[in-house]
Amino acid sequence: MSGPVEGGESGDVAEVGREAEAESEPPQSAPPLSQGECLELGENKEEAPPVAKQPRLSGEGLELSLSLDPPDTHGGPIEQAGLGQEDLAVLTHNGGKVVNLGLDFSQNPQMLTGSWAEYSSLPENYLKGCKWAPDGLCILTNSADNVLRVYNLPPEIYSYNWDLLTEMSPVLKMAEGDTIYDYCWYPKMSSLDPDSCFIASSSRDNPVHIWDAFYGDLRASFRPYNHLDELTAAHSLCFSPDGSQLYCGFDKTVRVFYTDRPGRDCEERPTVVKKQGQGQTGIISCMAFSPCQSVYACGSYSRTAGLYSCQDGSQLALLPPRHHGGITHLAFSPDGHYLYTGGRKDPEILCWDLRDPGKILFSLKRNVATNQRIYFDLDPSGRYLLSGDTEGVVSVWDTLTAPPDGNQELLQPQLHFQAHRDCTNGISVHPFMPLLVSSSGQRQFLSPGDSSDGDSSGSEGDVVMLSPTPEVRQDNALTVWWAGPLSPASEGAQEEPPPVVVID
Repeated sequence: MSGPVEGGESGDVAEVGREAEAESEPPQSAPPLSQGECLELGENKEEAPPVAKQPRLSGEGLELSLSLDPPDTHGGPIEQAGLGQEDLAVLTHNGGKVVNLGLDFSQNPQMLTGSWAEYSSLPENYLKGCKWAPDGLCILTNSADNVLRVYNLPPEIYSYNWDLLTEMSPVLKMAEGDTIYDYCWYPKMSSLDPDSCFIASSSRDNPVHIWDAFYGDLRASFRPYNHLDELTAAHSLCFSPDGSQLYCGFDKTVRVFYTDRPGRDCEERPTVVKKQGQGQTGIISCMAFSPCQSVYACGSYSRTAGLYSCQDGSQLALLPPRHHGGITHLAFSPDGHYLYTGGRKDPEILCWDLRDPGKILFSLKRNVATNQRIYFDLDPSGRYLLSGDTEGVVSVWDTLTAPPDGNQELLQPQLHFQAHRDCTNGISVHPFMPLLVSSSGQRQFLSPGDSSDGDSSGSEGDVVMLSPTPEVRQDNALTVWWAGPLSPASEGAQEEPPPVVVID
């Protein structure tokens, strides 16, 4: 997506953010290209890379001035990976689903590369999650220094030259002013089209920011205000599947912004009916959209999950509070039939059957001993679910082995492997290759202690590790894993990557 970061780039980005906040009118993002327009970029392999798009604000709105020469940072991953624009367009913009056929969990994944030195310059700069880009060419991370980092996938991975892999370095850094609550990719993101490369983030006491993930600039701000007309920070973020709306979670409320209209105008969708006192209480801590129905799910620190209509936000179902702690992450299965939920200080991931709301099909056991948000992820087919835990272990469950009658049995993992020495808080499966990425770390305390687990607290700063001795396992790292069949590349031979099947 981008070339290496220049010295002092994070400061420049922060300065952009400060300037944007000082102005009465926030910067506006250019409207993303339609699917057809993105495809046109890849129709000719001989065509030069897309020209740089430099936004310019005027009285009538956003204008684009097109530069004849692309910047030095442009086009990195496409050329490095040896992928033609036609190939990438087929993988990311064909309108179908890309299904990975290469995952193999009969053996432990093989570590390929990662990033460690990047998080050692500051004390306790632990990671707090990692997410593959929708086009699979780069990785986004969040860490305790309140900086979002973007990494390009090393080109040696595509060619199986794994012995040439070196430590990864971020190509972009985007600095927020305070603790980052949530962050997400624009769902139509493609490295073929710079106008679609966006990241949304929310941090304490700040508006929701839209970052240009191609150049690292702050492109737009969405300003949520409460009933006292005070700026309030969103605790969770999620784009609608078509990217036209940005859903933001607050205390007993979801606010919906339109991505083509930055500013403060939004639609408010309370999750509690005031007169009746019924509904989903607590801070909306996570959200996800059904892949096949016009429905979204909200998780709350009140230990409940609710299903809502995308059209008007009306509540369709409220799942009972079966978790021991507040829900911190949830995900739909690719067919939309199941919802997986996980909570803080909660040892289980629960699988809910949405065809019979309230029914739990099975549970998955993991070790979550703190308030830290520990992500889990499903592969594109929905067969495998992966999650890290407080002890650094990643577990892999084969959901096809679940009992068909759904008698709430505990599903045993197919595989355990020690991914990190410290808490593995993030895990993400590549969209179409047998690759995983994991992140690790947590706040360390040398003396016994605990933190409050009040339902109203949504701060990621509540993480506590109990350590009876001064010997603390610190492992703040981002790691890329190969989870496919072992290639003879390790013996010097070359082999083609596993096949990718596109389902219309």
